[in-house]
Amino acid sequence: MDTSSSAIFTKNFAALLFDMDGTLLNSMAVVERVWGSWALRNGIDPVALMKIVHGVRAVDTIRALGLPVDPEQEARILAEAEIADVEGIVEIPGAVSFLKTLPPERWAIVTSAPLELAARRLEAAGIPMPRHMVTGEDVSVGKPDPQGYLLAAQRLGVRAEDCLVFEDAPAGVLAGKSAGAEVAVITGAHAAAAEMPHIMLSHYSDVEARLVEDGWLSLHRRRG
Repeated sequence: MDTSSSAIFTKNFAALLFDMDGTLLNSMAVVERVWGSWALRNGIDPVALMKIVHGVRAVDTIRALGLPVDPEQEARILAEAEIADVEGIVEIPGAVSFLKTLPPERWAIVTSAPLELAARRLEAAGIPMPRHMVTGEDVSVGKPDPQGYLLAAQRLGVRAEDCLVFEDAPAGVLAGKSAGAEVAVITGAHAAAAEMPHIMLSHYSDVEARLVEDGWLSLHRRRG
């Protein structure tokens, strides 16, 4: 185990699991435009809605609102609008460089977005498609349920308890913790989970992953 002074965690990890929106890329501008318009059409306060949409599947958000609409159909409409609108989507600083240092078999993305939307946003932000990705279509229950992170760990051939999850929203943090993983909170896009008692990073520019024994990874502060 690497316990050097630059280590952020005192343990090493078999794999790193990343949420997408708000964690690897900033899509806030799109979310506010698309969901804001949808909220106004349905008589909902857009500001209040923005507080609950992060990290959760669209269909689950809509269902929880109890509106007299078909949640599946509305989720498809929203996804189509978001696929068409990628203006302002950018990587969280340092995300691309950080991911490129990771062995492809040692990381995955776990997102609440459908696959087509996830691929569109990753491309817009210049983030490479991972070898392994779990989307909202791959699970029967979305975050905060741990199913997505458990499935990602299974696909990587590791235990979820040996993974480090990067998240930005309370639902995702709870999903990671419920899976048994360690969690780091990214705050560069918004501060939705900033009050939660976890390691917090604003971006990836000053962190690095190092390969240690057996191909495991340790996370460190980058020395200036």
